[in-house]
Amino acid sequence: MAAAPPLSPIIPDPSLSRNVAHSVQHPQLFHSLQQLHSSVLSLAADDGNIYTGTQDGQICVWDKDSFKLRAVWSGHTGSILALEYAPDRHWLFSASGDSTIRVWDTRTLGPLYLLHPHLEDDCGDLFSLAWNPYSNTLYFGCQDASVQWFSFSFAVPDLVLPRPPLSSDSLISSGRTTPTSRKAHKFFDSYPQYTRRPADLNARNPTCASCLPSSTSLSTTPPSASSTGSRTPPDSCIQPEALKAPIAVFQVPPENVIYSAHYGYVYCMALLPSSREGSDDSPFRRGHGHHLQLVTGSGDSTVKLWQLPEDRSSDSAPQLLHTFDCDAGAVLALVVRGDTVYAGCQDGLVKVWDLETRTLVRTLLVVENVDILSMSMLNSDLYVCSANGDIQRWSSSFDLTGSWRGHDGIVLSSIITRLPTLSSESRDKYALVTGANDDMIKIWEITPPIAGNQVTSDIGGFGNYADISKSISDILVHGLTKFVSIPSVSNSPTHKEDCRQAAIWLRKCFTQLGAEASLLPTGATTNPLVLATFHGTQTVTPKPRILFYGHYDVISARREGWTSDPFTLTGRNGYLYGRGATDNKGPIMAIACAAADLLARRALGVDLVMLVEGEEEAGSGGFVETVKRHKDKIGHIDAILVSNSTWIAEDTPCITYGLRGVVHCNVEISNEGPDLHSGVDGGATREPMLDMLKLLGTLTDDSNKVAIPHFYDSVRALTEEERQSYKVLSSVTQTAASLLAARWREPSLTVHNVEVSGPRNSTVIPSKVKAHVSVRIVPDQDLETIASTVRDYLKDRFATMKSSNQLNVTIAHMADWWLGSLDDTWFHALEDAVRDEWAVEPLRIREGGSIPSVPYLEKEFACHALHLPLGQSTDQAHLPNERISLSNLRRGKRVVERFLSNVAGISRSPRTDTPTVTDE
Repeated sequence: MAAAPPLSPIIPDPSLSRNVAHSVQHPQLFHSLQQLHSSVLSLAADDGNIYTGTQDGQICVWDKDSFKLRAVWSGHTGSILALEYAPDRHWLFSASGDSTIRVWDTRTLGPLYLLHPHLEDDCGDLFSLAWNPYSNTLYFGCQDASVQWFSFSFAVPDLVLPRPPLSSDSLISSGRTTPTSRKAHKFFDSYPQYTRRPADLNARNPTCASCLPSSTSLSTTPPSASSTGSRTPPDSCIQPEALKAPIAVFQVPPENVIYSAHYGYVYCMALLPSSREGSDDSPFRRGHGHHLQLVTGSGDSTVKLWQLPEDRSSDSAPQLLHTFDCDAGAVLALVVRGDTVYAGCQDGLVKVWDLETRTLVRTLLVVENVDILSMSMLNSDLYVCSANGDIQRWSSSFDLTGSWRGHDGIVLSSIITRLPTLSSESRDKYALVTGANDDMIKIWEITPPIAGNQVTSDIGGFGNYADISKSISDILVHGLTKFVSIPSVSNSPTHKEDCRQAAIWLRKCFTQLGAEASLLPTGATTNPLVLATFHGTQTVTPKPRILFYGHYDVISARREGWTSDPFTLTGRNGYLYGRGATDNKGPIMAIACAAADLLARRALGVDLVMLVEGEEEAGSGGFVETVKRHKDKIGHIDAILVSNSTWIAEDTPCITYGLRGVVHCNVEISNEGPDLHSGVDGGATREPMLDMLKLLGTLTDDSNKVAIPHFYDSVRALTEEERQSYKVLSSVTQTAASLLAARWREPSLTVHNVEVSGPRNSTVIPSKVKAHVSVRIVPDQDLETIASTVRDYLKDRFATMKSSNQLNVTIAHMADWWLGSLDDTWFHALEDAVRDEWAVEPLRIREGGSIPSVPYLEKEFACHALHLPLGQSTDQAHLPNERISLSNLRRGKRVVERFLSNVAGISRSPRTDTPTVTDE
């Protein structure tokens, strides 16, 4: 056999973020643009132009290739607070402090429409815009805390037709005349009370009167260079144009208003999924289980999630789904990616929310006590712009990968846009465009993050939606490739975001395979559960409901010993190598693809409920509480299926019917003094280490049996049937039957490690010593009784030592034993499926390890559990070169298909949980 190939000296970091230690250089300043005497409040861009909204109510159009000023649009009588580009229409929307929205044609560089909000004199400034291309609807957020919308689904006139001459008769909205500018508002346009001045527009828009278009002078011509207070530099390419008016003027109807959407100004909004440049979100498609949603942020310190109407022609109101309380001052900026919302707040905080579980993922402290006014995203990189002029870049796992001085003033706006490329350039070039109150627009050339192994938005390579008509075996291996590539290491804080992304990916995978799937939050510090249901065909009698339990998290993977990248699924000699291949990502994909295959053939006669956790390798934190909380959503369960172990040999399939339980115990002996020197104090003090050694030595006898009194009293005696079974298994495994029994059905005690305070050298007497002890229990030992017995025994034995040191014993973790029923109808159905697929009699085996969730789920749902191993004894779970046989994976999927078909004939009475077999 050929030697294994040498390990590559550099394996890419599998984390979703790039390696901070080897981060790329800060972005280079590509170009600068200057708007004299006018802050840049808003930005937008299309393929050819960059649009900047200014404080003095003008919109500057800059050529993306030459960076020359092409045009200046006038018409607003207030600052341009938001710009939104609609690529499907080639429109630019501008929202202003004058309480109007204007629509501009980006091809002719002229005005199209004027939109007044409902109660335009009362809504105040219009801070935010979001265009929904799927319903041709514009949403906007107002100073009066309302969210309004207007549908442009009417037939669009030819955009290049001459506009009618400017007059009140030409400004038509549903047959009514509408003023071109609003009146002064007594609240929003008021002066301080002590001035005793009446409200006027200049109270809020203190710009030069000569620079503001009047209600009868809507013009795209900029003020001349010689005029007082000129806001733009002279440029010979900008030619005076004839006065133009909008084609029509519209007003938002009263039914298109949510009057108290927030309890503060609606500063920002975004559409889900994101369709902005630089986004790597999958495109929105109706009819595939996707839902278009709106996210809004406000001065009331909340972010709100709204469901938008499904019907394209519907003009119904968005429905509030959830409110996220940021508790960090006003929410001034929002960006979205996948199922994640980033909210930029006052005082320098970014709150990161998971929309699926509706939990706070992370709080980023960007700059303390400095407001965050703008954010943009390029794929998984978040660019945060602050009021002190700084710009920061954060990776998808929330590492700060760049920070630089962007402006000599407050950064008020930013966007991501593509830069023009030469025909010889093979990749897109991107720019971060930032605008500030230093009158500057800066263009920073940036690059997307190195993709490496990351998987975020969908099952890449399936297309955006899985085609079940193709070979499920191909989907099985391809899906496992993507699944393994996400380093979902649950016991590592570094990979916390990777775990969340694994849950998001798995939920989308199940959805694309035909299931109804969602995420269930388990807590602020623990990973979510993935819940998915493959609904079988409708029947007259209630269908059996099978619950599959698995886990998407994995153990860490040190690079030593691996012959390939542990987070890149690699095929060699009929095996698929990678962390999680056999424990437990391979079996999860096999079960899901089995259900998808049956579903596609309309042959799924049961409901398969998949419950996949992300904390199994770290103690299943939050699992029990979450299952109890969502038990109604999980529904009635008739049987539980698990696949989280391996065969005892290479060639003969097995069914596991028993697991040992475990009690993990921490023992600590200490004194109140410091660590001492053995040469100075040796022999003059009672040493905690010696006490620990004596105490641990009392736990077992000379025969390696547990010495705790009555420890074995409840252990079941070995039956003759078991004895014969162990003889058969002994001949298969070439292992003594007594050793198999000792590993599977007899209790044991293990001392795992001893830790000491101090520097661990040979001259120190530690003042504190800790030991970790575990006890494996078997039927019919009671978990709570064994735990208390071990704790009491240690305390009693320590008391007899009459030591001056202190003892502290804590139970760190417990998991009960499990023993399946060999005479159960469900077990026989599984055994038949294995036998029919492999054409051999499966071995009935037990395991010495523990799976805490199995006995818990049995008790919680009052039904039997079944355990189907798919891996072989040499699969190296938790070790370097973990693998699974490609044949086992595919045949395991077929076993599950057979099993689900077999149990489709088992029905339950609506009034009882007792299974019965129906006649076919």
